[in-house]
Amino acid sequence: MRLLVLGGTAWLGRHVATTAVERGHRVSCLARGESGAAPPGAVFTRADRDGADAYREVARGEWDVVIDVSRQPGQVRRAVTALADCSGSFVFVSSANVYADYATPGADENAALLPALEGDVMASMDTYGQAKVRCERHVLAGFGADRCLIARVGLIGGPGDPFDRTGYWPVRFRRPAADDGSVLVPDVPSLATQVIDVRDLAGWLVDTGERRLNGVFNVLGETTPLPAHLAQAREVAGHTGPVVAASQDWLIAHDVQPWMGERSLPLWLPMPEYAGFSSRDGSAARAAGLTTRSLAETLADTLAWELGRDVSRPRNAGLSDDDERHLLEALAAS
Repeated sequence: MRLLVLGGTAWLGRHVATTAVERGHRVSCLARGESGAAPPGAVFTRADRDGADAYREVARGEWDVVIDVSRQPGQVRRAVTALADCSGSFVFVSSANVYADYATPGADENAALLPALEGDVMASMDTYGQAKVRCERHVLAGFGADRCLIARVGLIGGPGDPFDRTGYWPVRFRRPAADDGSVLVPDVPSLATQVIDVRDLAGWLVDTGERRLNGVFNVLGETTPLPAHLAQAREVAGHTGPVVAASQDWLIAHDVQPWMGERSLPLWLPMPEYAGFSSRDGSAARAAGLTTRSLAETLADTLAWELGRDVSRPRNAGLSDDDERHLLEALAAS
């Protein structure tokens, strides 16, 4: 298979390219190269996807499949225009953030979408879902429903996670901030998680290209209640200290942010308005061949990767040691 990965040097794109090379496909990666090099065995084309002639070189070739992970509508629009006549099919990695309703558990691919972003540029992550909707529309308009696959992906985790959402909990349980080993967790027993390992996602995306599969799919990890997810993280970390749960009202009152970012507790989302955010129906993708490893394996491998890095570095999600200690003290005093 002749596969063109638009990207291929950062986290997911690199896993896609590496997986395809390992399966014996002829792989090319188009990117600026600022995130690193293309994997060994792949051809690298340096280009800025915001440029008018970004696809000039690759448009001279013939591709069985193009895989794109962009969130910028202009990049996707230009790619579709340049490659529709020289490519068999287009696999677009979209996001479950395209859906308008986050409150309803079990929603499938027919759920209502957000309005599409107007214009070519997503200026901030506040319009990420709308930008992905616009990207999807460009792909469908350029390739047609019979020549494209839209993968609406949930939270991606695993080794290399640059967003720190899956690495935070096993690291925190391995290295608690408090002297007595206490770890602060959100008390939201009905909140679900659906982490998909980046390696499983990459493998399935290459699978779909090999099979020329088309359609729209929610591509998600197994649904796991947040308390069970945290228990798995605690187990792989070998934590035996106290687990201290705080209500979401208490966390909000003490300026702890949900999901990600500075002074946050990753994976926590306010309930009930986010009850459906990580509990969507992913059965169609599983019927189409998606298989996923256990959450315990993902968390253990992520912890091993994290421990090979500077765990005291500033993180993109989670609490600093000082913040956690102060919050535990405040909770004990309240």
